Amino acid sequence: MSVRLTLAIFLAAACRVCAQEALTDALPSLAEMIAQPIPESAWLDLRQTAPRNSKTQNAPAWVEALTLLPAETTETGGASKSIFRIRVAQPGPEYHVLFFRLFFDDKVNQQPELVAWDESGTHVLRSGTLGVGMNLPSSDSVLIPMTGASAIDIEVPGDGKTIRAAYLDWMTSSEVAHPVNAEHRDVIPEPFSSVPALHAPPEDMENFGTVTATLAADPIRIDEGAQRNTVFQFPIEAQPLTALLTFEIGNPTIDAPPEIFVNGQDIGPVSLTLPDLADPAYRGEVESLTPQMHFHYTGWLRAQKIVPPAILKVGQNDLAVANGVGGGSSAIRATQIQLKYIWDKSDYLLRAGH
Repeated sequence: MSVRLTLAIFLAAACRVCAQEALTDALPSLAEMIAQPIPESAWLDLRQTAPRNSKTQNAPAWVEALTLLPAETTETGGASKSIFRIRVAQPGPEYHVLFFRLFFDDKVNQQPELVAWDESGTHVLRSGTLGVGMNLPSSDSVLIPMTGASAIDIEVPGDGKTIRAAYLDWMTSSEVAHPVNAEHRDVIPEPFSSVPALHAPPEDMENFGTVTATLAADPIRIDEGAQRNTVFQFPIEAQPLTALLTFEIGNPTIDAPPEIFVNGQDIGPVSLTLPDLADPAYRGEVESLTPQMHFHYTGWLRAQKIVPPAILKVGQNDLAVANGVGGGSSAIRATQIQLKYIWDKSDYLLRAGH
C-alpha cells in the first residue's frame, strides 16, 4: 500500500484575469461575470523541499486538495513515475474551462503530462508530453475542459522533483475577429502576455514584397561560452531594403540576451518581448559575492533583431546566435528571417538633403 504525502500549498498574489480570448461557447461572458465575484487564481508550489523563508498560504476554496503519490513502477514494468493530484471544484456553473500552466525542469525522459479525471475515474483529457527535452527550466500551458472533471493529475517519470509549480485560472470569453486575408494565429491566452506563439512556415513565403524564410523550426540548445554556438546558412538572390530575424527563446537571461553575428560581424543583442514582471516564470539567481540578482524567464519569449542590409550579400550568408558571458544556457526555436524588397505599392519618402 502506498502512502500519500500531503504537500503544503503555496499561493502567490491573486491575479484577476478578465476577457481573455478563447473561442468556445462554454465560457462565461463579461456580462455574466459582473453579477458575481471573480474567482481568484491559484499558485501552487509543488517543490518537495520548501524554500528558505517561504510562508504557507491558503489556496482559493475551489482548490480542494493537493496530494503527491510517491514514485511507483508502472503496471508494464517500465520506469517509475510520480503523480501530483489536484482536486478542483468549479467556482460556479458558468466556469467550464481551466487555464493550467505548469512550471518544470524540461529533462529528457522526465517530461510531465496532465491528465484530467471525472468522479468515475474516466479520462476527460490527456495533454500529451509537455516540454521539448532541452534540459532547461521551462513552462507549458494547457486549456482543460472541466465539465464533469474533478481532478487533474501531473504525471512525471521519476521522483517528481523536476516539477516546480502550477498556475491555475478560470477562463472567460470574448468575441475574437480574425482578418480573412492574413495568417490565422492560434492564441492560447496567457495571463501575463498577449504575444501569440511563433510558427515557422514550412516553405518560403512572399507577402507585399516581403519574403519570410525559416532557418530552423525545431528547438536548438545554445550554451554560454561558445562564440558562435548556432550557425545558420541561407542564400539570397538580391540585396534587401532591410531584414528582420525572429525566433522564440526558452530560459533566456533577460538582461543578457543572445548576440547575433552576420557574416562575421557582431550586430548586437536581440530584443526580447517581455511579459509583466508579475509573471511567475521569472526566476531569480544570485551568485556568491554578487549583490545583484539576475533573472531567467522559464518559458518561451519572442526575440527579434534588425539585420543591417549592407551586411548581407547576394549568395550564401552566415548567421550565428551566441550566448555571451552571463547568458547561461537557453534554447531557440521557430527561427526565421524576413527580407523586405521594393514593392510597387509601398509607401516611401524621398527627403531632400539640407
